[in-house]
Amino acid sequence: MRHPEEELIEILKGARVDFTASLPCEKIKLLLEMVGETFFHMPLTREEEGVGICAGAALAGRRPAVFVQSSGIGNMINALLSLTGFYELPLAIFVSRRGIYREKIAAQLPMGQRLPGILKGAGISHSLINTQDDLKGIGRKLESVYRNNTVHAFLLSPEIWEGSAGSRVIEKPRHPVRSRSLKYVTGRSAPQFTRYAILKIIAPYLQARIVVCNLGFPSKELYEIRHQPSNFYMLGSMGMVTPIGLGISVSTDREVVVIDGDGSLLMNPGALATAAHLGPKNLTIIAVDNAAYGSTGNQDTLTGSCVDLEILAKGFGIRHTAKAATERQLIDAMKKRPKGLRFIHALAVSGNKDVPNIDIPHLEIKRQFQEFMVR
Repeated sequence: MRHPEEELIEILKGARVDFTASLPCEKIKLLLEMVGETFFHMPLTREEEGVGICAGAALAGRRPAVFVQSSGIGNMINALLSLTGFYELPLAIFVSRRGIYREKIAAQLPMGQRLPGILKGAGISHSLINTQDDLKGIGRKLESVYRNNTVHAFLLSPEIWEGSAGSRVIEKPRHPVRSRSLKYVTGRSAPQFTRYAILKIIAPYLQARIVVCNLGFPSKELYEIRHQPSNFYMLGSMGMVTPIGLGISVSTDREVVVIDGDGSLLMNPGALATAAHLGPKNLTIIAVDNAAYGSTGNQDTLTGSCVDLEILAKGFGIRHTAKAATERQLIDAMKKRPKGLRFIHALAVSGNKDVPNIDIPHLEIKRQFQEFMVR
């Protein structure tokens, strides 16, 4: 019997899918690797971006399919209705459905459990694909999508991949020197430390400061290194860490430090423009850039090939920026306190520290943080 990933690839080929786009999800890591090897494929920075790209492909006569996590549907609804649906363009959406089967991340539950109702309310047809046997009906529905120019979402339960090759973690070798050459044209040092090591270096300068930390491994690593009530650990909502920190910074005189990442910033880069416009003097944004989606399998981000986040921040209007890779550069960047919003581009090598999950319930994280704010 073929693995479910192989079966789905054959179904897509049979439906003559010829254009794919995706954002990563750990549950379908192998499937996405196979999609990228088999079809024309575009990595995305935000799900809504994928709707527009696939609409253009459909207008050009192609048969697009997009692969996202269930939480990403929330970023797509408006574009699906006002663009894809309005212009009657075809789009197959394959959704890695979180929050329904052996889910370990509580923040995945609300969207994952309500997703069928959300799609129904939006008038978007969908199929529940809960077992490998359910894959057999996908081909017929794909033909309907492309024949009738409709949108259809296939909600893929993690149970499908259980016991298959996709349940194993597969790490591809990475080539930071080849892919990160853009970072060195200014003569700055190459990355030396993982995100965990960088957090340990800067931890003394986070003491008693408000810290808003990116979701997944960054929050878990910070929790192990320096937990304090003034830390707000994100458990979901990728791309929102800088906006959260910005909202806090304009609401307090205390120093606020955001620990963001390359994948998260690329998903919502406009937040840097908003920050530059408001210009809070008490906000520091630290972008730990390892050119990878660290929490979903270390897939490449575009900072490894064409994007320099410090230049991006400058382009959005942030005047006080620094690029740091060595211990001395990181410490100097943290010690420097210019009068105004600052952006620290911390270059990192990929890799996650094997740390346990945060054992504080999400409402307790909020309570501790709010108590700190009113002291």
